[in-house]
Amino acid sequence: MTRSPATPLPSPDERRRLRTAASLTRRQVAECVGVRPETVRAWESGRGTPRGRNRKAYAKLLAGLAERAADGGTRESVPVRREEAAAVVAVRLGEPGGDGRPGTVAPEPSAFAQAPPLSSSASREERLTPAQAFDALYSFCAPALVRQAYLLTGRRALARESVERAFQLAWDRWPEVARDPDPAGWVRAAAYEWALSPWHRYRRRHRRPEPPPPDDEDRALLETLLRLPPPYRRTLLLYDGLGLGLPETAAETEASTRAAAGRLTYARETVAARLPELSDPDELHRRLAELARTGRPRAAEPSAVRGGSERRARFWTRAAVAFTVALIGATAFTLHTAPAGYEPPVPPGEKVRGVPPRVAPGPLSEDERELRDQLRKKLPRGPERLAPLAR
Repeated sequence: MTRSPATPLPSPDERRRLRTAASLTRRQVAECVGVRPETVRAWESGRGTPRGRNRKAYAKLLAGLAERAADGGTRESVPVRREEAAAVVAVRLGEPGGDGRPGTVAPEPSAFAQAPPLSSSASREERLTPAQAFDALYSFCAPALVRQAYLLTGRRALARESVERAFQLAWDRWPEVARDPDPAGWVRAAAYEWALSPWHRYRRRHRRPEPPPPDDEDRALLETLLRLPPPYRRTLLLYDGLGLGLPETAAETEASTRAAAGRLTYARETVAARLPELSDPDELHRRLAELARTGRPRAAEPSAVRGGSERRARFWTRAAVAFTVALIGATAFTLHTAPAGYEPPVPPGEKVRGVPPRVAPGPLSEDERELRDQLRKKLPRGPERLAPLAR
């Protein structure tokens, strides 16, 4: 089964503008939709996206506010990009018996890349090839993921490499990723894991320092983030940067909710101790977005990422085949040269006790010398030989 088309929503800036134009607070909007005010704040900042019934109720409320604004002549049109619209429509992986059963791809907008709303024509279910679906997901998520990885590592090249490796892994497992309820989260977790790997410190090119941001405030914020332990840094970015809930943050960081809350509290206190002006979560979110944009890291083309994934897959396939052939050859050579029968080993020698030791001959005594002289004199003539007599 495929998902039904999502209800179109205005951009986060437009949502905030419509609410303020109607003189409504976030709490009032939250009571109308049935959520918490923090959730509405995440929707308006782009850190979260409503789903299900909440999405329909929120869209209906915004439509009413837009009609009121249109009556006053303040309604504005919002452009729609075809690539980002295709990234959130239902994606079919082919007919039964092909690459896999039908799945869906619905990535969420990142906190650092505001996603425009979907038009009614673009939100209809479309039949896309796996390559088209992957390219749509990559075009929608990769730029923001590169900026997020830059905040985690402070290195532009490593941020780009992390995102490319994550999407290469996603292309290798595309049927699994396409059926995942949150493909963007799947790729984000893989990119974060690669970016925070401790093995990068042993690479030669990563031993050289990265040029810091030109602005003093951005440089101080980046240094503060990099001083945090990797799990704390990741928790802060997911919660205050992307606007994920605490349970979702704990699940993605593979920690309990209590542990994630403790990490978040420690990270916020550390940032506030060094930069007191960032004690407000909203201000911290804004500064993180600005710092991510200063890095200016760019993602590669989706076709290049797919090609790299396929080349890596071919390389490892050939390496596995070569290793298997070498193993089979070594086994055959061993079988050919091994003895046909069993040859018992020679037991080791045992020490025999009670045998007198061998003694070398010493000097002759006086009696032995006399006996020897007598034998030498009588030996030539000697006694007569005894011959046996026959009876």
